[in-house]
Amino acid sequence: MVCLGMNKLTSLYQWKKINIKLIISNSFKLIDFSKIPSPCYVLDERLLRRNLEILKRVQDAAGVNIICALKGFAMFSSFGMVRQYLKGATASSLNEARLCFEEMKSKAHLCAAAYLEHEFDELMNLCDHITFNSLSQWERFKDKIKKHPKKISCAIRINPEYSEIETDLYNPAVPGSRLGATIDKFADKLPEGIEGLHFHTLCENDSYTLERTLKMTEKKFGHLISQCKWINFGGGHLITREDYDVNHLIRILKNFRAKNNNIEVILEPGEAVGWRTGYLVSTVQDIIENKGIQIAMLDVSFSTHMPDCLEMPYKPNIVGATDAIAGKPTYRMGGISCLAGDFMGDYSFEKQLMVGDQIIFEDMIHYTMVKTTTFNGVGLPSIGIWTEQDEFKLVRSFGYEDYKNRLS
Repeated sequence: MVCLGMNKLTSLYQWKKINIKLIISNSFKLIDFSKIPSPCYVLDERLLRRNLEILKRVQDAAGVNIICALKGFAMFSSFGMVRQYLKGATASSLNEARLCFEEMKSKAHLCAAAYLEHEFDELMNLCDHITFNSLSQWERFKDKIKKHPKKISCAIRINPEYSEIETDLYNPAVPGSRLGATIDKFADKLPEGIEGLHFHTLCENDSYTLERTLKMTEKKFGHLISQCKWINFGGGHLITREDYDVNHLIRILKNFRAKNNNIEVILEPGEAVGWRTGYLVSTVQDIIENKGIQIAMLDVSFSTHMPDCLEMPYKPNIVGATDAIAGKPTYRMGGISCLAGDFMGDYSFEKQLMVGDQIIFEDMIHYTMVKTTTFNGVGLPSIGIWTEQDEFKLVRSFGYEDYKNRLS
């Protein structure tokens, strides 16, 4: 098969629905994993740019602003590329707001479950949009906002009480949710000083889920939306997934803006930015047999390095492996921490594994690096970039001080 260059493949994708798996496969073939230390998160710059070009297409065609949710993608060594395409970033804490200001070079859109009194003055200096999770939080801080010398546009997070997220851990619209104000908390008019609304009830969903969510949101909050200067549709829009209907999304966004006085619309995906843009490289340290089960012990941990696998839960793909197939060499992947449940299985390979073999986990950039821990004193994987010039750049390695400085 002739391998098209990545720039040509990406350009084709913008106008035709082609096989993104082919793009990823071709990019993967260009990576020399022998040059990469283990364990290590590796971002593929080509794949990041491919995602950003898709997001920029939506942004331009629909006339909306797409910003990067740092809670899902905070690899600031790549922000030089990200800010070429997106309109900034959204933060959920003082630390994320500082990261946005210092590394994305823009003020943040801020949305958090609650704000702390001793942090709020600094937050105002780092943000130009602030969403309050409740009307009581707005009442607590509105006088500070009004007295601030720089204009800050404020919103209330709303809860439309509708979501299609199946895992309650990730569902902000469950009964009794602490996230967002329900319609019964509002009068007929927005509170004085509030210019926007913000909802976030999606998680790796498609444009058709957004369409249904908007219908429910407009049914309850339509009279308040008509009073807004802007509305934030939150994250969870998996726009860069292969089967996502980008054209349908553009139509939804354009129609919504047209019937709501050309309102400013903001989307803040994190996973769509980092979706399938890189890997976690690991190495087999030992092979253990127990009751007929072969276990490959790795130098990474599902608990500390890939916690979403246990939280969601989901089984990550491994390059060159499949789900268990009878008759093929089959292994359970064992993490390096002492947590009994720090394992994932079972995977079949074309040949038996040996100590020293590389195990490469796919799609380990979004919502992965941001959740790592040093439980058990397990070392954090290095972070690197495979550049568009086909060179490996080691961005950072971690050691004892990184573990120690999180303790006391």
